[in-house]
Amino acid sequence: MPKINGNEIRPGNVLEHNDGLWVAVKVGHVKPGKGGAFAQVEMKNLRNGSKLNERFRAADKVERVRLEQKDQQFLYENDGMLVFMDTETYEQIELPADILGERRPFLQDGMMVTMEYYEAEALSATLPQKVTCTISETEPAVKGQTAANSFKPAVLDNGVRVMIPPFVDQGEAIVVNTETMEYSERA
Repeated sequence: MPKINGNEIRPGNVLEHNDGLWVAVKVGHVKPGKGGAFAQVEMKNLRNGSKLNERFRAADKVERVRLEQKDQQFLYENDGMLVFMDTETYEQIELPADILGERRPFLQDGMMVTMEYYEAEALSATLPQKVTCTISETEPAVKGQTAANSFKPAVLDNGVRVMIPPFVDQGEAIVVNTETMEYSERA
C-alpha cells in the first residue's frame, strides 16, 4: 500500500492509522507562527464510527488504503441484517442494517448498491444518488400560493418526511436525492 506525506491527506482518503481504518472527513492545513506546518485531520473510523482528531506533519508518513468497489443487488432483510448478492459470482453476504444509517428507508428490493471492501471485509454501502418514491400523504395545494421557494411537507411511502413543491399531490411518484434527502423532480 502506498505511503503518503501528512500534508497530502485529502477529505475522502482512507488511511490505516493506529491499527484501524479511518476516512478523512475534514482536513485543515495550519501554519503556526512558530514551528512547522501541519495538517489537522478529522477522521472517522470505518468499522465502529468513532471520530478522532489528529495532527500530521509533512514529514509524517501515513498508509493510504484503496478500497475495492463492487456493485451488489439488495435481496431482502432478515432479523436486522441486509442480504446482498454479488451479480457476477452470485455470492451472498449479510450486513447489519445500520450500515446505511439514515438512508436505510430508501433501500428497495432489487436495488443495486455500491459496496466498498477492504480485503474481504465490507465497510460501507452507497445507495444510488436518486431514488423514486411515492407520496403517501401531503397537504392539498393552497390556491394562490405560487411564490418562489414555497414548499409543503410530505410523507413518502417509506415513512421519510421531505419538503415538496405545492404543485405535487398525494399519490404522485417523485425522485428523491439520497445524499441530501430532498425532493429532486417528478418521476
